[in-house]
Amino acid sequence: MAENDVMPTLPKKCGPYISSVTSHGMNLVIRGIVLFFIGVFLALVLNLLQIQRNVTLFPPDVITSIFSSAWWVPPCCGTASAVIGLLYPCMDRHLGEPHKFKREWSSVMRCVAVFVGINHASAKVDFANNIQLSLTLAALSIGLWWTFDRSRSGFGLGVGIAFLATLVSQLLVYNGVYQYTSPDFLYVRSWLPCIFFAGGITMGNIGRQLAMYECKVIAEKSHED
Repeated sequence: MAENDVMPTLPKKCGPYISSVTSHGMNLVIRGIVLFFIGVFLALVLNLLQIQRNVTLFPPDVITSIFSSAWWVPPCCGTASAVIGLLYPCMDRHLGEPHKFKREWSSVMRCVAVFVGINHASAKVDFANNIQLSLTLAALSIGLWWTFDRSRSGFGLGVGIAFLATLVSQLLVYNGVYQYTSPDFLYVRSWLPCIFFAGGITMGNIGRQLAMYECKVIAEKSHED
């Protein structure tokens, strides 16, 4: 009897993240929508905290939401969250470095809690000067990466996200869209890149977990078939 007659056809191995499935496009859209709404929710909560502490100021004519925030902030943050959350597992797959460190939802939730705490500290903890606050938040942000990520791709993407987001913020403030109180890093606060770095790591971990959960479900369906 030929070998092909006795060896069943095995489903293609997908590894820690999805590689090639027929419904990949739809799954990608669903993950993007989930990440978008997570980003919108975090933006509303965190931006409310910043406004209450007078860290960020919006002109009265653009304050339209119930959270005293410009209408465009939540959608922009949601879109950025979706892009970041989809980019992290994609980069892991293309670099051949699947992320396996603390891959469970409880760890992701703790990462989100630490990120919210870092943002809370930037608004409520009083330091002698902005340099001390910036150094403290930088240490906390790197600690967040070390505790919940520890991947080179995660660190590199976090730094890139922090740079691009800070540049965009500088341009928005320069054009009068909004402003920061007591800016000390051109038009923004010097600790802002730390917040963006921690936010990138957090959304990246959420995106990775969603991708791995999706792969697990598909693997179980393939096994049942």
